[in-house]
Amino acid sequence: MKIKNRQQLLVIVAGLTLALLLGDKLVVSPLARSWSVRSNRIAQLRKDIAQGALLRDREQIIRNRWESMRTNTLPENVSLAENEVLQAFEHWSQISQISIANIKPQWKQTDDNYLTLECRADAFGSMDALTRFLYNVERDPLALRVEAIEIASRDNDGNQLTLGLQVSGVTLKSQ
Repeated sequence: MKIKNRQQLLVIVAGLTLALLLGDKLVVSPLARSWSVRSNRIAQLRKDIAQGALLRDREQIIRNRWESMRTNTLPENVSLAENEVLQAFEHWSQISQISIANIKPQWKQTDDNYLTLECRADAFGSMDALTRFLYNVERDPLALRVEAIEIASRDNDGNQLTLGLQVSGVTLKSQ
């Protein structure tokens, strides 16, 4: 009788173990995974909502900044745009008292909505003059971006420097 009770007990324990294992694999684990996925999704949605609220609060600032950038782009007419950039280089060089050796403008068709004007300028002057020149380039409202700067010494003392500057400007095409 003891052997029969023991066998029944082992069958019951094995059945309960199997039921717990199946319950874990079929119910608990999937629920835990879905709970984790939902928690991550809720956290991402809260983050998106917070970012959206920040954008909404800064809408006018962003719109004003875009309008400023849009109005300061180069003219759509290629020759007017080149002339504007060349005049800007002349103005910056006069203010900073440097000499510009040459300027090479080159147009790039990048997209249907805009053109890019890349200008390579070579100039020379003292360290103070070159830093004033670069400051003026960066501070100008004209939509130019400094792509590359190369500075080299023309003498052993480093009093005369050469500057290789590559800038790019954007022309937005009217829709």
